[in-house]
Amino acid sequence: MSWKIEYTTAADSDLSTLDGSQRKQVLAAIKKVSENPFPKNEGGMGNPLGNKHGANLTGYCKIKLLKLGLRVVYEVLLIDNIMKIIVIAIRGDDEVYRLAAKRMGK
Repeated sequence: MSWKIEYTTAADSDLSTLDGSQRKQVLAAIKKVSENPFPKNEGGMGNPLGNKHGANLTGYCKIKLLKLGLRVVYEVLLIDNIMKIIVIAIRGDDEVYRLAAKRMGK
């Protein structure tokens, strides 16, 4: 199954702030995970999220880019087979998860 990758306006802005090397690595990771964006506990490649420091991100997934210290938070939209990127940010003190919750109105 082919998944379409979409970015929120904010996530697109996040991507534009990365340097060329970081951007290339993030895009490669997103493309790889988009082959099967479901959570690992459902046989996919995404890391499922739950409650993170008061932010309920149940149903969303993350991609960890350990060497860069970055996280990509996304949701899988079964209708239209879309992998929607919500936030691309440094993990620092789990700020990425608070930012994701804020962007999703949670």
